[in-house]
Amino acid sequence: MKVKIKSNAFLIAVSAVILGLLAGGLLMMSIGSNPFEGFYYLFRGGLMNMERIGNTISTAITLMLVGLSVAFAFKTGLFNIGAAGQMLVGGLCATLVAHYVFIPRPFYLVVIIFCAFLGGALWGVIPGILKAKFNVHEVVATIMMNWIAYWSIYYFVPAYLKGPSLETESKSIAIGQTLRSPWLTGIFGGGYINLGIFVAIAAVFVIKYVLDKTTLGFELKAVGSNRFCAEYAGIKVNRNVVISMMIAGGLAGLAGMAYYTGYSRNIQIGVMPSMGFDGIAVALLGASNPIGVLFSALFFGMLQSGKGFMNAMTEVPPEIADTIIATIIYFTATSVLFSRFWDSVGRRKRDKAQQKSDQDESKEEVSHE
Repeated sequence: MKVKIKSNAFLIAVSAVILGLLAGGLLMMSIGSNPFEGFYYLFRGGLMNMERIGNTISTAITLMLVGLSVAFAFKTGLFNIGAAGQMLVGGLCATLVAHYVFIPRPFYLVVIIFCAFLGGALWGVIPGILKAKFNVHEVVATIMMNWIAYWSIYYFVPAYLKGPSLETESKSIAIGQTLRSPWLTGIFGGGYINLGIFVAIAAVFVIKYVLDKTTLGFELKAVGSNRFCAEYAGIKVNRNVVISMMIAGGLAGLAGMAYYTGYSRNIQIGVMPSMGFDGIAVALLGASNPIGVLFSALFFGMLQSGKGFMNAMTEVPPEIADTIIATIIYFTATSVLFSRFWDSVGRRKRDKAQQKSDQDESKEEVSHE
C-alpha cells in the first residue's frame, strides 16, 4: 500500500502568515515596543466589537472582489495589474447611476451592479483584445489603462458630478442611493458595512463554480497551464484570453461599486485606489482559489482595520501592519521554498507509513506460514 502526502496551498499560506507575523514582531522589538502588546491591539482593533467587525468586513469586501479579479486572470496565465483603473471606471459608472437613476430599490440594485460590472469589464476587455490580437503584454496594457481611467476621472467628476463646494470630489450620494442598509448597519452597530458583502460572497461562489464545474472554467485553466497545448487541443486561446480579462475587469468594477457607493459616498479626483494593488496580495495569499481569496481578504481587512487602533493604544506605528502585509506577500511569492519543505515532511511521513505497512505485511506472511 502506498501513502501519498504532499504540500498544499493552505500550509504554504499559513507558513507565510506565521513568518510575516514573526517579522513584524521583530520589527516591533527593534523599535523598543512589546510585540505581544502590539499584536494584541492590532487584532483587537479589528475584532473588539460588532462595529469593528463590521469595518473589518467592509474593508474586506473591496479586497475580496479585487482579489477575485486578479485570481481569475491568474487562472488563465494573465497578470491583471489594472484592477485599480477597472475599480475607478466601475465606481464611476455606479456613482453616475446613484446620482441619476431613481427607481424602486430592488431594480436599482440590479442596475447599479450591472453598470459597475459592465464598466469594469469594458476596461478589462481592451487589454484582453490587445493581448489576443497583437500580443501586447497585459501588464503594460493594464498599467496604461489605469492612467487613462485616472485622468478620465478628472474630466467626468467636475463635468457631471461636481459637489457644491469642492472641486476635488463628487457630490455625496444620498444614503438611500448607496449600498448601505439600515438593518445591516444596525446589526454591526454602525460602521461602513454595506450590501456589497453579499455581492462579494456571491461572486466568490459563482467564480468557484465557473472555474470548477463549467467548460469555460476548464478551458480557461487549460489556457493558463499551457496555451500551446490548449490550442493544439482545439481550445480557442484568444477568445478565452479576452473573456478572462473581461470577467476580471467586471469583478474589479464591482469592487469600485462597493467602495465608492458603499464604503464611501463620493469619488475623488487625483486618487488611484490602493486596493487595486492590494488585491494582488490577496490573490497570492489565497493561492488564486476563490475560497482562499475570501479568507485572505478577511485577514488583510482585519490588519487594515486594526492598525489604527494599535497605533492609538501603543507606540507602534501603523506602518508596521503594512510591513507585515508586505512580508507575508514576500513569503507567499517565494512559496516554492515552503512547498519543498512540506514536500520533504510529507516524504518522511510517507516513508514511515510505507515502512510500517511493509512490516505489517511481513508479519501477516509469517503468521500465515
